[in-house]
Amino acid sequence: MTDARDKDRYPLPRAVIFDDTAALALGAGNSMASRLVVEAEKDPALRVYIPALSLAAAERERAGVAEHVGALPSVNIEGLDFAAASAVGKRLRTAASADEEQGGKDEPDWSGAHVLHLALPTVEWPRGRPVLTRTPTRYRGTGIRTIRIAELS
Repeated sequence: MTDARDKDRYPLPRAVIFDDTAALALGAGNSMASRLVVEAEKDPALRVYIPALSLAAAERERAGVAEHVGALPSVNIEGLDFAAASAVGKRLRTAASADEEQGGKDEPDWSGAHVLHLALPTVEWPRGRPVLTRTPTRYRGTGIRTIRIAELS
């Protein structure tokens, strides 16, 4: 249970990006993910973003998640415009050549590449935007901030 002291101790970020694991957690009713969405509804200065490729990956895992998340008015679905498509393609190409050098053939992480594009610093977000995720190790070495989803029972 949260109270006023928790809000002071753990202030909400001004913006947060949900990756596919966070979208799945939100769709399953995770209290931490839900709290961020509810707070964004109350506070227009707080923004919740979900990359379109992360939403597609979540929908692949659990049918109906995209419709549920897409119906939430405080969640912004970030599309793949030219700049994003170019950055995601370059990141996937770089990852693929690194995998070949190491002798591995991992499946391309389209969702993670789109998340990284949105989370890295920009003119609008000079410190970048943190990523809410169940798997923070997925972003190790990228320089982005992650928030691990609390699994409360």
